[in-house]
Amino acid sequence: MNGTRLRDDLIGVMGAGVGTPLPDADFDALARRVWAHQCERNPAFARFCDARGVQPGSWSSWRDLPPVPARAFRERGLVSPGPAQAVFRTSGTTDAGAARGEHRVPDLSLYHASLLPNFEAHLLPGGARLPMVSLIPSPLEVPDSSLSHMIGVVEAELAAETRYFVGRDGRLDEHALRAALRDAEDAGDPVLVVGTAFAFVHLLDALATGDTRFRLPDGSRVMETGGFKGRSRTVPREELYAAIDSRLGIPPRRIVNEYGMTELLSQFYEPVLAGGARLHRPPPWVRTRVLDPATLEELPPGREGLLCHVDLANLGSVCCVLTEDLGVEPPEAEGHGFRVLGRNPGAEPRGCSLAMDELMTARRGPIR
Repeated sequence: MNGTRLRDDLIGVMGAGVGTPLPDADFDALARRVWAHQCERNPAFARFCDARGVQPGSWSSWRDLPPVPARAFRERGLVSPGPAQAVFRTSGTTDAGAARGEHRVPDLSLYHASLLPNFEAHLLPGGARLPMVSLIPSPLEVPDSSLSHMIGVVEAELAAETRYFVGRDGRLDEHALRAALRDAEDAGDPVLVVGTAFAFVHLLDALATGDTRFRLPDGSRVMETGGFKGRSRTVPREELYAAIDSRLGIPPRRIVNEYGMTELLSQFYEPVLAGGARLHRPPPWVRTRVLDPATLEELPPGREGLLCHVDLANLGSVCCVLTEDLGVEPPEAEGHGFRVLGRNPGAEPRGCSLAMDELMTARRGPIR
């Protein structure tokens, strides 16, 4: 399997942009090549697929790919063996005693090809190049954070300039941030403010002390990434967006939620700047299903289940990832995409547990 040619073909698909749908037949053909490449470089994954009845010539659709639980990324080298150009690690805030997930990325060019057109289409449409105010630490501060790396790539390729106001320790440089927001307000030029939901809560709490309010220029927008996982305090989205509107002067219709995870090299955005619904829309090189937590059978629209993503940008690891996030696909009339409903509470779902057991058995040797 020529991995370089496959990578280049995938980059070509991504270079066509997010507005060009990829027909199912073309997606299936690429998924077949990605899957074969992953089986070739990872014998444990090949044995896992064999145990699930997925062999060369035995499957006809991307829907036949066996889901690999996101938890498998906590087992070193299980899903992304070999040398890596970068290693991204999960935050580890869900369970203090658990190992952090680790995504070894052998080639960052595919990751960058995936993130740039998707970010631009949803946050900087029409070729806009705005100054970026970051409530996410810089990649120099947190080199193993995929989110920080993403913002660093945007800084280099898409933003007019970028200033960071949160350090590695998570502390907000409140004084400098207030000055930057005041400068933006006075200059009259729109800005892009990016951060996790929890970082925005810190900022808004600080501004509430003394009742400080800004009216950032028209055209300003926000990207918030969620990010309450493992935190002692959460704020409902409607309340958070209302506070951003009140304190920063950026209305909810200019606030885009980004959904991503260390285990995936593609991200999902709500197309709200284009007037779309608050649904997370997969880019053309990703397909998403909602699966029953017990059986891993696909659920119809309107039924809540576990989100499972087939991300072809995950060439160097596994492309079919079963998340720990609950979601739902709305009726077709509401638009294409899915809604994220939060983390799955309680014990690991039976379907995830069985899949993980099989994967660990495959690591130790043949399954017969």
